[in-house]
Amino acid sequence: MRYSPRSLVGKHNILFFRGFTMFFLSCLAIRLNLCLSSIPSSLKSLPLEGHLNFDEVSLRNVAKDFGNRYQYHPMAVLHPESVSDIAATIKHIWLMGPSSHLTVAARGHGHSLQGQAQAHGGVVISMESLKVPEMQVHIGNYPPYVDVSGGELWINILHETLRHGLAPRSWTDYLHLTVGGTLSNAGVSGQAFKHGPQISNVQQLEIVTGTGEVVNCSAEHNGELFHSVLGGLGQFGIITRARIVLEPAPAMVKWIRVLYSDFTAFTRDQERLISSENTFDYIEGFVIINRTGLLNNWRLSFNPQDPVQASIFKSDGRTLFCLELAKYFNVEEIDAANQEVEEHLSRLSYIPSTLFSTEVTFVDFLDRVHVSEVKLRSKGLWDVPHPWLNLLIPKSQIHNFAEVVFGNILTETSNGPVLIYPVNKSKWDNRTSVVIPEEDIFYLVAFLTSAVPSSNGTDGLEHILSQNKRILEFCERSHLGVKQYLPHYNTQQEWRAHFGPQWETFLQRKSVYDPLAILAPGQRIFQKAITFS
Repeated sequence: MRYSPRSLVGKHNILFFRGFTMFFLSCLAIRLNLCLSSIPSSLKSLPLEGHLNFDEVSLRNVAKDFGNRYQYHPMAVLHPESVSDIAATIKHIWLMGPSSHLTVAARGHGHSLQGQAQAHGGVVISMESLKVPEMQVHIGNYPPYVDVSGGELWINILHETLRHGLAPRSWTDYLHLTVGGTLSNAGVSGQAFKHGPQISNVQQLEIVTGTGEVVNCSAEHNGELFHSVLGGLGQFGIITRARIVLEPAPAMVKWIRVLYSDFTAFTRDQERLISSENTFDYIEGFVIINRTGLLNNWRLSFNPQDPVQASIFKSDGRTLFCLELAKYFNVEEIDAANQEVEEHLSRLSYIPSTLFSTEVTFVDFLDRVHVSEVKLRSKGLWDVPHPWLNLLIPKSQIHNFAEVVFGNILTETSNGPVLIYPVNKSKWDNRTSVVIPEEDIFYLVAFLTSAVPSSNGTDGLEHILSQNKRILEFCERSHLGVKQYLPHYNTQQEWRAHFGPQWETFLQRKSVYDPLAILAPGQRIFQKAITFS
């Protein structure tokens, strides 16, 4: 076969290009391997009061979370004994510059849903190891407050503040979460209509930024950082200390559940209650779809007002809406509390035979979800995938949403609660980073589903994820103005859409407080730009 001079030149160029590419890639691999091998030794040389773990067991333990769907192994786990440990580690990575691939994620009690507290090939900070500052309750000020570590659990704060007759005003439904974790999102429960989310009940923060700087901040002092971090998804700094507002704590709670079959009556009553001056202390709700023997199950913990009528009531095949209420009181105030509750209930349009109530201690009420956790753990049903979907829906769209989602998409009993309750926008601070709908009242709708491992049915992971996707696609297609709470997206374009007009502010704050995008890579908002110099 004969070749023309031109074809020989072309063939030579192709071979040269292939050879050069292979040489470049091999050099790049060697460069990366050299960098990777030197990183553990440079981290090990840091003067820390705590310690870094590099062993496989430690890395595996932090490479999972409550969502049980994503697993990204870090290079190291930091167990800090002081704030300076955290600052020194981040400062070290910051000084390595953009040529380093290392990122940092703060991990609390491991209750992220989709790998948000993981750092693939980076450093995970075990915030529960941080025991300083020691929890301290301050009574002489108004309002009283407690200073706590960012790695402290809310359940521990409850027990410590109760020793002084006080407690935080705003909670989450589950208390075995860290302060830094909930404040990085918002922290919402049935008290939010009255006191706002947990991020509305913080006076001061201590933050370690993405450059390793330790900054004390409040609304008045370093206010931009303060508001950036609250609801900031860990993007601007790690919360190492928080000052939480307290109020006098009650001893007891009157806990009430009633049912509705009419969604309009259900939402009307909820909205009326959260807009009243004198009302309940906690207001939530949930959706019940085709649940057999519902009221009989309630009898295990609640007492029916009319046992005969309650025994006749059938929930099979129906979509029902439960209004859950709580009134706080002290033992000597029981008569007044009962009278007040009766007055409130007399104005509501629930199904009369479905009124159930009980009286429990304040601690038992707030820590109620932990009881379920213990039961599920004993059956091996806690450490399963949790493909949760949390949405914030404008009041004007809640009926449209319910008609389609509860009427057409969710047709079977959910393997986990579906919460639905309204909150007042006026109790949220628009200077924080959290994204909420524009209307004065909006609803939290939370699909808190557990997936049965290896199931291919309606309780399996794939079916639930498909259902979540259908819900999100309907919201987008119908332009409902819905925002995700505990948001999760895979592209920056999707994050831009989530933040909307707040995106430029979010971007600007990132460039100031974490310019190399070192922090919270698991949120998938920003990717660390790596250069090879």
